[in-house]
Amino acid sequence: MKRRTGQDRSVTQNWRPATQAIRGGTARSEWGETSEALFLTSGYSYDRAGDAAARFAGEQTGMTYSRLQNPTVEMLEHRIALLEGAEACRTMATGMAAMTAVLLCQLSQGDHVVAGRAAFGSCRWLVDSLLPRFGIATTVVDARDPQQFADAIRPETKVFFFETPANPTMDVVDLRAVCGIARDNGVTSVVDNAFATPALQRPMDFGADVTAYSATKMMDGQGRVLAGAVCGTQDFIDNTLLPFTRNTGPTLSPFNAWVVLKGLETLDLRIRRQSDNAVKVGRFVEGRVPRILHPGLPSHPQHNLAMSQMEAAGPIFAFEVEGRTQAHALLDALELIDISNNIGDSRSLMTHPASTTHHSVAPEKRAEMGVGEGMLRLNVGLEDPQDLIEDLDRALTAVGL
Repeated sequence: MKRRTGQDRSVTQNWRPATQAIRGGTARSEWGETSEALFLTSGYSYDRAGDAAARFAGEQTGMTYSRLQNPTVEMLEHRIALLEGAEACRTMATGMAAMTAVLLCQLSQGDHVVAGRAAFGSCRWLVDSLLPRFGIATTVVDARDPQQFADAIRPETKVFFFETPANPTMDVVDLRAVCGIARDNGVTSVVDNAFATPALQRPMDFGADVTAYSATKMMDGQGRVLAGAVCGTQDFIDNTLLPFTRNTGPTLSPFNAWVVLKGLETLDLRIRRQSDNAVKVGRFVEGRVPRILHPGLPSHPQHNLAMSQMEAAGPIFAFEVEGRTQAHALLDALELIDISNNIGDSRSLMTHPASTTHHSVAPEKRAEMGVGEGMLRLNVGLEDPQDLIEDLDRALTAVGL
């Protein structure tokens, strides 16, 4: 009988990323379907009562309940792990479910976290508000300076948590340096890699212990479903993360997993084309605004670092105008680009972070993060970049830029 595609990991792990993105993790049923099957079931039956007992005792392989296992979800987890170069992956209902779980699963009262100051607003809320409620101390540092991580270490430090590139300031973290400091001090490094995805950046290749994702973004890539993922060693996923998620239930639905599987098939094509488009659009914007933050442009202070650890700079960048009034007026003048707080979509989207994604962050903390009232974040899509440039040209002209 022909081997089911994707079942033998010793074979699939040697495939190149473009092949893994199409076929990695695929497990065909007896019907021999070419597209991954969608298993919409909450539970599973057993031939004998002893089989149920054996599965719950871990003595027999097989599914028990879709909060724990589902064939469609497992295919996605295997595929993401292959793309990441990780031993294992666990998916979750949303990106923020993944970020919350990856921290709480390994932290207890009295522990300490060092986190990058520039981060998605909800990630900063985890660090600034949620963790301290449980007696977990946090120190926020400028993640662009590896020495600040080293200086912040205490005997009780358990985790470094940071994004690169960061949302929305596009700060770039030296992965090799920061993850090396973590490893030398027995600290677990957790990298939010949502802006790059494993198609452009694999933090584990630079020493990261764990990567976390909002798969809602580039992995789906078409603004359809919510999903999250955490990658790490088999030991971390099975013995640290899984006990937390098994009992708290941030479960990814099979339908959403199936949609993300379809998104991964075109991830490499989309993210590289969108990266190219973003550079073209960024070059135009650079000549019209006071400041642009685009890792793919030589004007970015960490351009060389970004290009040394990323295949391309990704579809997202930020720029600044003169305050909230002008920023909102520019958004209102757009005709093609949508006003939306999402990212990673094949459509171009722009938002004003201070009044949307970072609205819940106190003004003084936004200032500390570098999120000013005049900052705009642009997700460049798959449209013709010249159409995007013409739309931006009209909007910039309308606000006097």
